[in-house]
Amino acid sequence: MTNGELRIVSLTGVLAALVSLSSCTKCPKFDLPAGPTPLELLIPPFFPPMDIPAHNPLTEEGVALGRLLFWEKTLSLDSSMSCGSCHLPENSFADPNQFSTGVTGALGGRNAMAIVNTGWARDYFWDGRAPTLEDQARDPVPHPDEMNLAWEVAEQRIAANPLYPPLMLAAFGSEEVSQDRIVMAIAQFMRTMVSSNSRFDQWRRGELELTAEEFLGYELFNREGGDPEQVTGGEFGADCFHCHSEAGLQFSDYLPHNNGLDSVFSDFGVGAVTLNPLDHGKFKTPTLRNVELTAPYMHDGRFTTLEEVVDHYNSGGLPSETIDPFMKYTTGGLMLPDVHKAALISFLKTLTDTAFGSTAEFSDPHE
Repeated sequence: MTNGELRIVSLTGVLAALVSLSSCTKCPKFDLPAGPTPLELLIPPFFPPMDIPAHNPLTEEGVALGRLLFWEKTLSLDSSMSCGSCHLPENSFADPNQFSTGVTGALGGRNAMAIVNTGWARDYFWDGRAPTLEDQARDPVPHPDEMNLAWEVAEQRIAANPLYPPLMLAAFGSEEVSQDRIVMAIAQFMRTMVSSNSRFDQWRRGELELTAEEFLGYELFNREGGDPEQVTGGEFGADCFHCHSEAGLQFSDYLPHNNGLDSVFSDFGVGAVTLNPLDHGKFKTPTLRNVELTAPYMHDGRFTTLEEVVDHYNSGGLPSETIDPFMKYTTGGLMLPDVHKAALISFLKTLTDTAFGSTAEFSDPHE
């Protein structure tokens, strides 16, 4: 099953029909559907159900509208940026720059996270400050370092564009344009951005075999670290599975952890949101899906290669008062030999879905 086959109907066709109807200048009224058409998102094999909020169910019209708004540049101060400007398809909808540049030229303080399988995530942004995908979609428009546009102005611009009121009618039952409707549509679209056709997925579906090196990396990924003669339960593994579990095939627990990047914090992460010193230096665990495409790595983009990432964990990281209990080897490190580090990276590359970024239904419809 490919990404493009996840939807029962073609959203491209829905979008084309809605745009055609909304641009009709001679019709006394638009011949739009009586109500939004429910969209059934097929869940890939071995994935858990997606928790879709009751107040914002997936509809064909809502997703098509959300795609337009995700790529809508007039949602930025100078009409030069869209959500897609910092979430590039070829990078699994992440930013290859360490920090994204906003419309004023200001640099953000954290690396832009990849948009992949966000319908299964929770507590969005590196500091987890947005509890829902709708809340996440609300933040970048007025953010001074990003799109820097007041929401009331954004609403006015979208309402003044003859493309959008009829699409709001089709998606939500009236032509009213509001901040809530804009973020709800964008969130609907983002929930359809499902990646599930990597080599690992194909292996799990019995369609191919992993190489010996890839399978060794898979085993190391799921083994406890440490010398069994010195550490109870040690298995000479890479110790990755605690925070990047294979369960549900999301390769993240989406929880905050301090993974030993610093002993003194210049960015408190979750602690800056909760104001709890016990959360200082903790950041949300990202998914490892498409990790080969989403460099640079960590909340501050400090690592440019997977080799640097693996070396960090192999070193054991830096101790601090809030370091995660799973970072058990700050003294001595994991001591993985080079051949095991190479195998681990080979496995991580099996999580790359090469078709995800080129999925037509995720592309910029304004081009």
